[in-house]
Amino acid sequence: MTSFALIVRHQTQPGKRDEVRKVWEKHMAPAVAANPGHTAYFYCFDNADPDSISAFQQYANAEASQEFLKTDSYAAYLEEVEPLLAGPPQVTALTPVWTKEA
Repeated sequence: MTSFALIVRHQTQPGKRDEVRKVWEKHMAPAVAANPGHTAYFYCFDNADPDSISAFQQYANAEASQEFLKTDSYAAYLEEVEPLLAGPPQVTALTPVWTKEA
């Protein structure tokens, strides 16, 4: 298996999680859906923290993850979402060694 994965955790400004989701849906959902480099993507709300969002992203390889960061959609997302976040995300890079096929 040569895929690459990330877990990205965002802490939003208090009470701004739904606004962040709207920005994500506007810019990222269509970009991720159209990106062949994304092989899986889960955008999740934290059940224990109303101001936390986590995303699990699986890519075909590490290069695909870096290429996605250069897209116009990602730049537009960052510009609109950064004021709604409490700070930069916590990012964990992972190497998948086993997955269950959908």
